Amino acid sequence: MSKYPKVVQKEKMGNYPAYVKSGGGYVWDEVLEYRVWCYPEKGAPDYDNGDDYFYVFDTYEDALEFSENNVGTTPPIALILQKEYIDEPEPEHYIHIKEERLTEWPVVFLNRPQRIETTIPNFFSPNAPKNRLNILKGIEE
Repeated sequence: MSKYPKVVQKEKMGNYPAYVKSGGGYVWDEVLEYRVWCYPEKGAPDYDNGDDYFYVFDTYEDALEFSENNVGTTPPIALILQKEYIDEPEPEHYIHIKEERLTEWPVVFLNRPQRIETTIPNFFSPNAPKNRLNILKGIEE
């Protein structure tokens, strides 16, 4: 049993853009792939004149094993789909963005509950708890 969710559509792995947003958005809808980035300047094999590259995995554990056993790699990150998300352009100023985006997240962020239909409306509700971020963490007040 995996500590983190498996990817949604294995057949699409490796077909997503290499460069996407990084972090942010507070909520996640789907895990698309786990990535391990490889850096030739840090000892990974050089396949393309020093350019960085990555391998994709359908489980965190497989990605972690690869990263721990290969030089010049990063710890795994998750490529996620956000069907809608929360932007924070400045501290404690939140905006509900209703568009899809792909972003790479530290895998530990997947410990937050997956977004459900009520997550973002509850976050913006006038009845939200004083620390509304607890809604995103799945913490009851």
